[in-house]
Amino acid sequence: MSRAPGIGASLLAVAVATLLAGCGQDPAPASTQIGANPPLPAQQQYLLPPMKVAPVSSWQPNETPTVPAGLKIAALATGLEHPRQPYVLPNGDILVVEANGPGYEPITRPKDLIMGWVQNYAGAGAKGGNRITLLRDTDGDGKPELRSVLLDHLVSPFGVALVGNDLYVANTDAIVRYPYVTGQTRITARGQVLTELPGGPIDHHWTKSLLASPDGSKLYVGIGSNSNITENGIGAERERAAVWEVDRASGAHRIFASGLRNPNGLSWEPTTNRLWVVVNERDEIGPNLVPDYLTSVKDGGFYGWPYSYYGQHVDPRVMPQRPDLVAKAIAPDYALSSHVAPLGLAFYTAGKLPGYQGGAFVAEHGSWDRAPFNGYKVVYIPFSGGRPAGKARDVLTAFLNTEGKARGRPVGLAVDRTGGLLVADDLGNTLWRVTAR
Repeated sequence: MSRAPGIGASLLAVAVATLLAGCGQDPAPASTQIGANPPLPAQQQYLLPPMKVAPVSSWQPNETPTVPAGLKIAALATGLEHPRQPYVLPNGDILVVEANGPGYEPITRPKDLIMGWVQNYAGAGAKGGNRITLLRDTDGDGKPELRSVLLDHLVSPFGVALVGNDLYVANTDAIVRYPYVTGQTRITARGQVLTELPGGPIDHHWTKSLLASPDGSKLYVGIGSNSNITENGIGAERERAAVWEVDRASGAHRIFASGLRNPNGLSWEPTTNRLWVVVNERDEIGPNLVPDYLTSVKDGGFYGWPYSYYGQHVDPRVMPQRPDLVAKAIAPDYALSSHVAPLGLAFYTAGKLPGYQGGAFVAEHGSWDRAPFNGYKVVYIPFSGGRPAGKARDVLTAFLNTEGKARGRPVGLAVDRTGGLLVADDLGNTLWRVTAR
């Protein structure tokens, strides 16, 4: 994310110290905000909201995230450039989407300038990526025999989906279609734009998740808001904070669901075939607000952003208010606790990981504005009858080291053809693979 130069070092130091100060309100234990109907405290208002940022470290040789007994973890690929999303092709080849954001973000307040420094401090300002790498592990031993760049020179890609012989890539500004032949390791054909997506000149939440319908006729795209809470103007939010449904034949689209501040990890729940998503909620009203969440997505549903959260809890920062929309806002199904930043979702039905079957894995990228830190892990949520049925359980942890430094941050999830769980680590530049011990 680019930022304008020119602020004095002393002024920056004072501002950063202010932002990194204590949060005022004591954070609730994360466990109290997990599940349906989480407790929601009173809002706090800040001139400069406090921040708590994990400085960047790195994985040392032989270090990995920690997994529970019965599981083991190993790196399937290292030295990647900000891997965001794994995707498994029908022949077992694994695609890894590597990307950086486009850097479209205006500086309109002192906080915007400081946020640029904070994100660089946390490792979000690195260059590279914007390609898709193919991994081929023919014998399933976790050591790919082939690694090839399938596509490069992309525009901040994130989502990918294969339908028949068409490979769709959700760049930050468009869905692009490429011809694909099974076993292909490099695509040289020029892509065709299926439909444009909201991109610049402001592109606050740039990731665009992508999912094909079961019959392949539609594509679903998660499109995040262009601000935290409309500070860039309501006009900048046109057709954002929504899930689009795109007709694969014509490229025409409609808003499938709205009021979802930053929807990611679009997935079909396996028993009901309903669409589910994880959502990053709003910031700057306290360490316990607002819990990020996992929810089913109803056709035509409105989920509150920006006017309210968790149903009818009004956010007074948004003007003008829309009580008509607040009245119909749908409360999400399952809270993940505040500021965990969920980006990946994968339902698991492969039956190869003992103790995990039928539920959902969620990758929590991790907080930057809460003390103590929250997220920085992958959790598992049991399901029954197509609904969450119990507390989230930690599966991958230790992305933060004992000094509170971030060695990695989990993003996208997928299940490979052997039933292993794949986890993209965009800070550790690694694709992890979890299997039964």
